[in-house]
Amino acid sequence: MAELLNWLFGQYADYSTIFIILELIAVVFGVASVLLASKTNILVFPIGLVSTAIFVYLLWKWQLFGDMFINAYYTVMSLYGWINWSKNKKNQSVEHKQSNANNVRIEHLTAGDIPILSALAAGTIAFVGLVYYFRPVINNGFSFDGAVLGLHLFTWVDYTDMLTTALFLMAMWLMARRKIEHWILWIIADAISVPLYFYKGFTFTALQYVVFTLIAIWAYYEWQRRYRVQPRAAYA
Repeated sequence: MAELLNWLFGQYADYSTIFIILELIAVVFGVASVLLASKTNILVFPIGLVSTAIFVYLLWKWQLFGDMFINAYYTVMSLYGWINWSKNKKNQSVEHKQSNANNVRIEHLTAGDIPILSALAAGTIAFVGLVYYFRPVINNGFSFDGAVLGLHLFTWVDYTDMLTTALFLMAMWLMARRKIEHWILWIIADAISVPLYFYKGFTFTALQYVVFTLIAIWAYYEWQRRYRVQPRAAYA
């Protein structure tokens, strides 16, 4: 048992207390935001903003630039989603004379979403790949002196990070647009992230993604149920 705990949490022996506390706070708020999203509760966005803002700082310190970019994007998309859900909730409330927090209309993916998703995926992979290509320069204080560049320096972790970044960004955009299918992308990306973060040595974050995967599976079916029982009228 002691060996297992050491394997899971031993890397934290070299961490400062403030980093551990910040990671735990980000994890708690992250799990809370996913639970709120599963209930189509608009508080998902302000709660999620706390988690993503903390992770942006931590991931910069850990030099996990792809993950940092994901969370920076989450922060921006959370603001967009907050506005979009608020507008939709207001429209629904006017029509149905309701004011509950879950009064947000759910929609399915449409053909018009595909070009945007494709552009997001391509742009994300290119951007994160570029960041990793110039990682030696970044790690060298943004100096080219003595820095060696090349695709041969990429590892499987880098390529996996590029993939999960693209999946997460597409999922977040679909979530902001209230599309059911965003949960499918979350499930895939969260499941990949579990072993990835264990390998990186961030156990608390890896455990967070275990919880995220389970919640996303349940939430996908919950959104399907909500879609079937919601009023048929559509709003933009």
